[in-house]
Amino acid sequence: MNYQRESLRGSIVALVTPFKEGKIDERSFRNLINWHLKEGTHALLISGTTGESSTLSKEEKKRLFEIALEEAKGKVPLIAGTGTNDTMKTLELTKMAEEMGMDYALLVTPYYNRPTQNGLYEHYKFIAKNTNIPLILYNVPGRTGVNLLPDTVSKLAKFENIVAIKEACGDLKQISELYMKCPRDFVILSGDDFTAYPTIMLGGKGVISVAANIMPKEMSQFMEYCLSQDLQKAMEMHYYLYPLFKVLFIETNPVPAKEALYLMGLIDTPEVRLPLSNLSENSLHQLKSVLKEHYKIV
Repeated sequence: MNYQRESLRGSIVALVTPFKEGKIDERSFRNLINWHLKEGTHALLISGTTGESSTLSKEEKKRLFEIALEEAKGKVPLIAGTGTNDTMKTLELTKMAEEMGMDYALLVTPYYNRPTQNGLYEHYKFIAKNTNIPLILYNVPGRTGVNLLPDTVSKLAKFENIVAIKEACGDLKQISELYMKCPRDFVILSGDDFTAYPTIMLGGKGVISVAANIMPKEMSQFMEYCLSQDLQKAMEMHYYLYPLFKVLFIETNPVPAKEALYLMGLIDTPEVRLPLSNLSENSLHQLKSVLKEHYKIV
């Protein structure tokens, strides 16, 4: 089977999941998808961390995948967030995404369990051997409490259907080792807007982005500058977008992103699910200031 790698590039939005009165706001979700298609986002991640995957039921994830396929299949790559801290549940969700026709599955490292490197290897090996959908590893130690190390990734990259990693460790030395130890066709994606520019300079191919929720056109252009090695324009865009990168993490992601989309009139409510809560007044003031003074978008 030919596992596509070339289309994993550029600005990949980690799309929020809009809620209204506790339920998925399907109208807003469709509108967001079509806005991203219009603005030039290169790919969509559905039910990732920014999509509040940990509080979505299997049925809700299925519905989100259905809507994404209806609106965007064949237009941009569609990535399903299917990773959990339960290997069998992860397999079940990944098989569901594969059968539905999603293009890739993103698998976060098992959180809370704190497996060893061997445990991580065996977890991903089990999913790879029991599915055919292209798999993207997701390393985010700050959220999961475990770091997927380059030596382990290089072993996993030998599986034909493990094609990429979303690397959110924040350590450029680790990203350099990933590039050195993995095959040249293995795709490295930044898992953090702050490190997108240096990650591409070190051999990466793009970013799975929170900021793309708010400024998709600008993030896509930023990535094009990076990938074409237009270093001056890429650096200028990095610093232009930096205040947005910073304010979107003033409180736990995706709380600021959803508030920004609400302020921009793109979703009907900034609702998040417990245990997340809405922005404090101080944080809301800072978010509004950045959106208004730096970008004139509210």
